[in-house]
Amino acid sequence: MRYRTPVKPWNVSLKPLPCLLLMAGLTLPACQGPDAKQEPRRDQASAAPVASNDGAAADDAGGAGQRHKGEEGKMGKPTSKQKSGLYAMKGPKNAVPMAAREMMADEEAEPMRARRGKRKPSPSSVAPPPPPVIAPPVDDASGEGYQKIEENKFESVSDEPLSTFSIDVDTASYSNMRRFLNDGVLPPVDAIRIEEFINYFNYNYPAPTGEHPFSVTTEVASAPWNPTHRLVQIGIRGKPIAADQSPPRNLVFLFDVSGSMNSADKLPLLKRGMSLLVRELRPEDRVSIVVYAGASGLVLPPTPGSQRATILDALAKLEAGGSTNGGQGIELAYAVAQKNFDPKAINRVILATDGDFNVGTRDRAALENLIEEKRKTGTFLTVLGFGRGNVKDSTMEMLADKGNGNYAYIDSVREAEKVLVREAGSTLVTIAKDVKIQVEFNPRMVSSYRLIGYENRALAARDFNDDTKDAGEIGAGTTVTALYEVVPAGAGGAGANVDPLKYQKPETTAAAETGELMTVKFRYKQPDADTSTLITEPVKDTGKSFDGASEDLRLAAGVAAFGMLMRGSEHAGDATFDTARKYINGALGQDPHGDRKELLQLIDKAKAMPRRASTRGR
Repeated sequence: MRYRTPVKPWNVSLKPLPCLLLMAGLTLPACQGPDAKQEPRRDQASAAPVASNDGAAADDAGGAGQRHKGEEGKMGKPTSKQKSGLYAMKGPKNAVPMAAREMMADEEAEPMRARRGKRKPSPSSVAPPPPPVIAPPVDDASGEGYQKIEENKFESVSDEPLSTFSIDVDTASYSNMRRFLNDGVLPPVDAIRIEEFINYFNYNYPAPTGEHPFSVTTEVASAPWNPTHRLVQIGIRGKPIAADQSPPRNLVFLFDVSGSMNSADKLPLLKRGMSLLVRELRPEDRVSIVVYAGASGLVLPPTPGSQRATILDALAKLEAGGSTNGGQGIELAYAVAQKNFDPKAINRVILATDGDFNVGTRDRAALENLIEEKRKTGTFLTVLGFGRGNVKDSTMEMLADKGNGNYAYIDSVREAEKVLVREAGSTLVTIAKDVKIQVEFNPRMVSSYRLIGYENRALAARDFNDDTKDAGEIGAGTTVTALYEVVPAGAGGAGANVDPLKYQKPETTAAAETGELMTVKFRYKQPDADTSTLITEPVKDTGKSFDGASEDLRLAAGVAAFGMLMRGSEHAGDATFDTARKYINGALGQDPHGDRKELLQLIDKAKAMPRRASTRGR
């Protein structure tokens, strides 16, 4: 399907553009001034919010808010409405709507092109070719919002023997970084969350075989950027679930159709990406579509997955325009999800936006409270970020965290296929929630330590045993990885700059003489439980070299080194882009989708750019 939405250059008004292109014979929305009434198009109705009869949708709230720069017009009115909120369609009941036929034809053309190229088509396993550049490079991310990150420092074991944090399954930081590098610029430092770089990749940890829904794997080797230090890898793999055994899905698509979404890398990419998920639906699945801009509306009531053409047609009709009332849209989406809640199903809201919630009565704190309350009902939240220039990354990350879900950034159709099709089990099927990790270090073996990444996932030591404290979720088949850089006892260096205590000398227990490096504890809850379960794993250091480490550890170390270099970290030691590339190139292993090879290309692009000023003290 060829999208007709024009790409808007930044900070340039495009009001004359539709008229000029119309004079050139191109098909575009009606040529009219900003105050003229927009007439509905015959071939494609616009997606104006339509309130459902049950009163869940608010008709006008937030509609008078401030508009985005450069936006054109408002969402057009539908040609007709049914009581359910669907746009009425002419023709036989079993007819496939034109917009859906176009979208389906475009997708069905892919296997034919594959046969011509002597390739076996497999939408769920073969990544499509990289998409063309869909927007001009942006070298100013001042309009984007990222949470400040203070990089973890080395902690002395004598002062801080415990390290506690929530797991993180988000991957948005990595794909967002890729967008910047492909645009020819370095991402902002605070856009780089190293744990999301590491967890973008799958690792070959063994599947669980016991009573717990995930397995635990640990390994210790020398740190490649500082051979006198040790690198500890903690790996988790969730229990996989076969597609035919996956529970039914009650999905509510919540789409931002405000003026800020009116560029080719936003709403058109969103529609194409979501069509991939629609193609994977089963008859027992249900899909609803809620949109929000100046007001919120139900575009598609709960529809069986077997009615693919109806769902695709509703997607195809979406157009951008208006201001953004995100809070109101979320309320309506949760109301629709709750009305059709199935305790045996996957109940999830999928929010797609650039995160620019600039209108509405709900501030950040109110949004947090709303989503925290809704997750208690069993409806979780997935957040998909789109676009550039005004991406509100910190808002989207917050929403996903509070909603017991995950946050991914979609920069291409290929990434949409990865998140929504290839890894649908890990993104939609939660097998354990509120997963926390607490590590206790043995002072006989460890002088100091540093957790690499997870800065905004840190928890107080007392939070580990507090079941009211929220933490991250694990999806079916997903892997989660954490790395600690450890300074052996007696090695001095980092973290050893505190004088010995004068009035007390901590006593060690007999366990300190066992040779254990540390003990790792996990707490998790079943998806429908309120009480956590404890897992305890001791870790020993066998003296393994980095070259003798597993492929998983070498890959994670290479990705971590790349992340530290991108941040200009003072802890990068002897790492360079060349050495990071070497570590990863030696750990490519089975890479059926080319994710690891693509990372090598990104490292080459980053190396060619002016290196970020280091924060090192030397």
